[in-house]
Amino acid sequence: MSIMTRMGDVAWKQLGDSEEFTRCLHSVGDCNPERRYICHFPIDNTIWSFGSGYGGNALLGKKCLALRIASYLGHQQEWMAEHMLLMGATAPNGEKTYVAAAFPSACGKTNFAMLIPPQRYREEGWKITTVGDDIVWMWVDEKTGRLRAINPEAGYFGVVPGTNYHTNPNAMTTMAKNSIYTNVALLGDGDVWWEGKTEEPPKECIDWTGQKWTPDCGRKAAHPNSRFTAPVVNNPALDPATNDPAGVPVSAIIFGGRRSRAIPLVYQAFNWVHGVYLGATLGSETTAAATGQVGVVRRDPMAMLPFIGYNIRDYLVHWFRMRKKMKDCPRIFHVNWFRKDDQGRFMWPGFGENMRVLKWIIDRCHGRAYAVETPLGWMPRVQDIDLEGLNITPADFLAMQTIDNPEFKAEILSQEELFLKLAGDLPKEMVFQRELLISRL
Repeated sequence: MSIMTRMGDVAWKQLGDSEEFTRCLHSVGDCNPERRYICHFPIDNTIWSFGSGYGGNALLGKKCLALRIASYLGHQQEWMAEHMLLMGATAPNGEKTYVAAAFPSACGKTNFAMLIPPQRYREEGWKITTVGDDIVWMWVDEKTGRLRAINPEAGYFGVVPGTNYHTNPNAMTTMAKNSIYTNVALLGDGDVWWEGKTEEPPKECIDWTGQKWTPDCGRKAAHPNSRFTAPVVNNPALDPATNDPAGVPVSAIIFGGRRSRAIPLVYQAFNWVHGVYLGATLGSETTAAATGQVGVVRRDPMAMLPFIGYNIRDYLVHWFRMRKKMKDCPRIFHVNWFRKDDQGRFMWPGFGENMRVLKWIIDRCHGRAYAVETPLGWMPRVQDIDLEGLNITPADFLAMQTIDNPEFKAEILSQEELFLKLAGDLPKEMVFQRELLISRL
C-alpha cells in the first residue's frame, strides 16, 4: 500500500476534518474462494473485501477505489476515472504531447507506457516519459476547455511473465530495487525468475507454489499473473509532471486490443462520438490475466468491463456528455499490435517500434499528418508511417491495414453480444454509429 499510494501525513492533512472519505475494510478471512466477497457501496462510499489476498482485491485504493468508486464519483461530479495509461512524448523540437491509452489486460499497456523509441528516434531527440501505466482521472479545464489528466497512483503493479530487458527495459530497471514480487519463482541465490525473464531457464528453482522446479517438470515456475509492485520514482523515464495536481493536457486517447484478424494496425475515429463507439465495442482475445478460455474475443468497453462502478448505459452516456464540456477534445484512435498473417506470424514488430505509429498519431493531433477516409475511420497511407529499417514492405503494410468487408461484417455481428446485453438500455448514439458503420461497409 505504501508503494502504490501517496500515504501518510500528506493524506491526513488533505482529509482534514471532513467526514467525506472512502471507508475500506479488508480481511483475508479463510481465503476460501466459495466465500470471497469484494463489495462496493457507491452511495455510502465504502468498500469491503473479504476472503482474497490477491493484490487487486487487497489494495483497495487500486481498482476498488481508483476505478469502481471513482468512476461513480466522476459520474456524479462530471469527471472521469478510466483504466488507462498516461504518457508524454517529446519531439526533437521540444513540443510535448500527452496521450492516454486503454488496453485490456495482457495487451502491452505497461510496455507502451514505458516505451523506449528505436535508436534512430532516440538519436533524433525523441523522448517518451511515463505519467502512469494503469489508471487516469480526467476532467475538463474550465479555462481552456481541454481535457486534463492525473495518475492517482504512486506505484506500478505490473505483470512480470514475458518482461525482460528486450521487451521492457524501463520496467526491469523500475523493479530492480524497493519492490515486492508475488507468485514468481525463487532462485538459489535469492534472486527471482519468471518465464521470459531470460532466454535460458534456470537449472532449478523453487516455483511459485513452493515446490522444487526444473525446466522439464511440465509446470510453470511463475504464476501466469505473477506481479511486481514498484514505486514510480524508480522509473528512469518518469514524467516531471507525475506529481503535479494540475495534471497534463490530453491530446489523444488510444483504444486497442489483442486481435489476430480483421482489425487494422491503426485508424482514427471520425469524431468524439465515433471514438466512444470504438472504445465501447473494444474486443480482445482472452489470455491468462483474464480467467477463462484463451483466444476467445471478449468485449471489454474502454477496457473497463470489470471496473465500471455503475450502470454501463449511464457510463457511455457520461462519455458523450463530457464532450459537451470540451472546446477542443482529444482525437481518438484504435490500434492493434497483434494482427497475424496466414502463417500465424505477427505482422507488426511491436514493442519500441510502436513509436512509428505513435508519431503518426501525434502528428494527426497537431494537424500535420495525412490520412485517407475509409469505412472504419481515417487511416495512414503507406508513405505516412515510417517503415525505414523495418523488414516490412509497402505490400505488408497494406495487408496490415486491409479491411476485409465480410470479415468485418462478422466482427459487427460479434458486437451484437454486447448490444444484446444492453438491450433497451443502449444509448441512441451507439445505435446510430453502428448503423453508419454498416452503411459505410
